[in-house]
Amino acid sequence: MPRVRGGVKTNKKHKKVLSQTEGYRNAASRSYRKAAEALTRALQFAFRDRRNKKREFRALWIQRINAAARLNGLSYSQLISSLSKANIELDRKVLSDIALRDPKGFEAIVKSAQ
Repeated sequence: MPRVRGGVKTNKKHKKVLSQTEGYRNAASRSYRKAAEALTRALQFAFRDRRNKKREFRALWIQRINAAARLNGLSYSQLISSLSKANIELDRKVLSDIALRDPKGFEAIVKSAQ
């Protein structure tokens, strides 16, 4: 049986990887082997960080809400507890945005929750 070199498929695969690693440093953008390793690693980080991004944003929102709540004489946990008791259903993203852009509106929300 004759040996098959598979040039077309191999070239296509190599081109695809090298085009995805365009802009990487040193051999990671020029050598197929190094580019494939760098791409695998980059895709793993991308997968992981799509999930971590959600955690980081939630933490940021909580910090902002806590800072604004303390300016109004409450802690974060007290504010969230009083909001739930008052049946005010605002998620942390919206609360954070209000606290950042409209301090007087946030103050009104805190007063209505107490």
